[in-house]
Amino acid sequence: MDKITVHVDAELEAIIPRFFELRAKDIVVINESLGKKDFETIKRLGHSMKGAGGGYGFDYVSEIGQAIEEAAKKEDAGDIKEWILKLGNYLENIEVVYDEQVEGAHS
Repeated sequence: MDKITVHVDAELEAIIPRFFELRAKDIVVINESLGKKDFETIKRLGHSMKGAGGGYGFDYVSEIGQAIEEAAKKEDAGDIKEWILKLGNYLENIEVVYDEQVEGAHS
């Protein structure tokens, strides 16, 4: 997979590493939950991911979260595993570029 470049507001630079740490932890917890057939936890984590991704500029994380949430509602372990692999690949290949806001943009 090629590197995926995402542009993020520079004001978020300090909190983005924590965002990625939490997504990596989500992968571990979802995999553990799959082993226990705890689809409620998976659904909750997918829902949370869906909301968090877009707020930081990572729309694909939101898409994955929504897909995980929907798969958990159907208790579709195979689909969940597939989306977790996609999330892991995304996290491994993302390159964040921090953009400064343009000063004086309003005339």
